[in-house]
Amino acid sequence: MSPRSGPRKRTKVNQNDGQASRPTIVPVQRQTIASQALEVLRTQILRGHFPDGEALRQDALAQQLGVSRIPIREALRQLEAEGLVTFTPHRGAVVASLSLEEIDEVFQLRADTETGLLRRAIPHLTKEHFDRLDEILVRYERALQRGEVVVWGELNWQFHSTLYAPAGRPVTLGLMQRLHDHADRYVRVQLAVTHWESRATQEHRAIAAAARRKDARRACALLRQHILSAGQSLVTFLREQRDAEGLPVAQAAETGTD
Repeated sequence: MSPRSGPRKRTKVNQNDGQASRPTIVPVQRQTIASQALEVLRTQILRGHFPDGEALRQDALAQQLGVSRIPIREALRQLEAEGLVTFTPHRGAVVASLSLEEIDEVFQLRADTETGLLRRAIPHLTKEHFDRLDEILVRYERALQRGEVVVWGELNWQFHSTLYAPAGRPVTLGLMQRLHDHADRYVRVQLAVTHWESRATQEHRAIAAAARRKDARRACALLRQHILSAGQSLVTFLREQRDAEGLPVAQAAETGTD
């Protein structure tokens, strides 16, 4: 050591250094509460308990669910990202409403995208897939006969997603599920009020039969017609409902009245 050099100073390492760049980790309990609140509110909206345009007051929801306002606020922001809730300056969070043009666009997009998924999936569909489809259709038809409105959308998506899953396109499938969720509350109204379920059942079985035969061209044509005709029928129905200014659409879906 050089005579001129003094003892080396040890640099004290600040254990907090670098933590600012780390992502904030939300406590597990809080994440669980927020995710549970999200699931409850999403289900309530999709099932029509909260009709289009209804204000979602954070304090009231927090009291009903027995939680603080923080997880409610987080859940509402996630629902906003999913398109089920919008925030307005004077009313706060409200249940989003799809315009007739948006509903038509949703079904057009579904028809274009889902036929592509089915075309990719058909070569990979196995006996297990078709057994699963048969099981779903039986449950779906039973629910329709019993008027079990709240499970129609879930079983309908199970049928479609089972057909598309072998396509190996999880991102696209996730996007289609979101589109199904957006339109589902309106579709349930249509089925409950217009009794369109018999046609839906027949079309589902025809699509599955063509896919079982590996007839991709026929299956995709039937699927496209199924989606577009459902969308056109739904838009016509909703236009009449909104013009009549009668029972709120989402309320009709929940009660199943005609």
